[in-house]
Amino acid sequence: MDNFFNDTPDFKFHLGHPLFQKIVALKEKNFTESEIYDYAPLNHEDALDNYEKVLDIVGEICANTIALNAESVDLEGPHIENNEVIYAKGTTEDYKALYNAGLIGMALPRKYDGLNFPMIPYVMAAEMVARADAGFANIWGLQDCAETIYEFGSEEQKDKYLPRFNRDGATAAMVLTEPDAGSDLQSVKLKATFDEKDNTWKLNGVKRFITNGDADISLVLARSEANTTDARGLSMFIYDRNDHAVQVRHLEKKLGIKGSPTCELVFKDAPVELVGKERFGLIKYVMALMNSARLGVGAQSVGIADAAYREALKYAEERAQFGKIILKFPAVYEMITNMKVKIDALRSLLYETTLFVDITKAYEEVMKERRLEKEERMEMKHYMKLANVFTPLIKLTSSEACNAIAYDSLQIHGGTGFMKDFPIERIYRDARITSIYEGTTQMQAIAAIKGVTTGVYLEQIKYYDAQVSDKNCEIRTKLHKMTEAYESITNRVIEIDNNELLDFHSRRLVEMAGNIIMGYLLVLNSQNNEAFSKSARLFVNLVRSENFESYDFIENFEVSELESYRVLKPGEVLEEVS
Repeated sequence: MDNFFNDTPDFKFHLGHPLFQKIVALKEKNFTESEIYDYAPLNHEDALDNYEKVLDIVGEICANTIALNAESVDLEGPHIENNEVIYAKGTTEDYKALYNAGLIGMALPRKYDGLNFPMIPYVMAAEMVARADAGFANIWGLQDCAETIYEFGSEEQKDKYLPRFNRDGATAAMVLTEPDAGSDLQSVKLKATFDEKDNTWKLNGVKRFITNGDADISLVLARSEANTTDARGLSMFIYDRNDHAVQVRHLEKKLGIKGSPTCELVFKDAPVELVGKERFGLIKYVMALMNSARLGVGAQSVGIADAAYREALKYAEERAQFGKIILKFPAVYEMITNMKVKIDALRSLLYETTLFVDITKAYEEVMKERRLEKEERMEMKHYMKLANVFTPLIKLTSSEACNAIAYDSLQIHGGTGFMKDFPIERIYRDARITSIYEGTTQMQAIAAIKGVTTGVYLEQIKYYDAQVSDKNCEIRTKLHKMTEAYESITNRVIEIDNNELLDFHSRRLVEMAGNIIMGYLLVLNSQNNEAFSKSARLFVNLVRSENFESYDFIENFEVSELESYRVLKPGEVLEEVS
């Protein structure tokens, strides 16, 4: 029997990170919950055993249910029937399998029938689900909305909505985007008014591109303050599908992730509940929700990349041309090896980022019961700073690499890959969305550039360097040179003090930092597991040329050249040439 957890040894390796032990102790309140719940762990080893057993179940369901249904789900897709979204048959089977295993609401506290899982095992589950079917990963992964309700909702809202996830298998949606408000969420116009007669908030307007829009429980961003046009006029609300006040007007016909319904919704005096305080909808609550979603896309991207890599390897081991299997041709085995090396690097960055998010959330949970000690406050602040810049970094790097790996995998399949005879055709289409939704790559670069300008990435790189045990390591020497080049070119751009120039080079600078960070993470991994040594060496060799190409471009770029890039119309280009 196949199992996506057991065939990926990296999962158990990353569960063994020293920082994770502290996270588990904080999450489990030093294991005092075992006095209340007989299924709560008694100690760290017990907790790890629990995580591994649950992840084993996830891995089995992914391999033997979700992955097997992926093709039929892609062909059938959802449809609207009597103003209700009806999932494809396979999607319903997938969700039922995870629900029956008690895997809806994994990260919620036991008080609300959750498993009280830290982010690390939850993200691992998300990666496996995405490897099985990227479209279904969106439906299952939107249980993140429950976390937002838990973090910002009232006690009454928590008691009302959170038990429904595990108990009833409730689905969720984050209802943010509008026809004229995509990435620019501060332009949201959906109107929220307080009805004095009914003593409730009501929503009116249209939302578009809403993933799983006909969910049981939705978090909706709406304009609660009249005569406002910016983020300060927006609030967040909970909409319960049982109120039947929203019309599902349209399902989008998409390139990929077809099993995941993308809806256009019309709100007509839809009764909702305010989450937290008015005016904090975007600047606080949605930002927290989006960060969680971006981490989720990071996991989804790694899962898709892994699926594409495995399809390429399987095909190359079986396909023969010119008298030998194609895996023996250098042009092919280089591509496949580079896929594996990149996935090792991306997965290391994914779980490093998740650790930063995890410990920050764990301390926030502790703060609900007691004041943090000074050392704890400083540690929380440190990891929050890292989480804020590593989250857009993993979203950017993993989604772009996922697309490249899917592209190369299809290329290895040749003409066969262009047909619907092999899974790679679907995987290739599914990959494309990862660098678009939850903030495009370009938006992630703008968010992540803070890690460059504030020196957070460089500071962390130096921290990793100090952890390398072999000070004469050849790979470390190469990383030193890459770091020197990165620091030098970063200072050059910052000293010019031109915001447009900084934005122009932001992606190059962020990717340079990301490559160095992933290189160090692989080196550090190899100190604990020799299996990472080859990936560390090959990855650094691979990205070193990428970094120096970016360095050379920025070094020889003059601010005046920005004007050339502002030319938009073909006629203007022709006019210049003539």
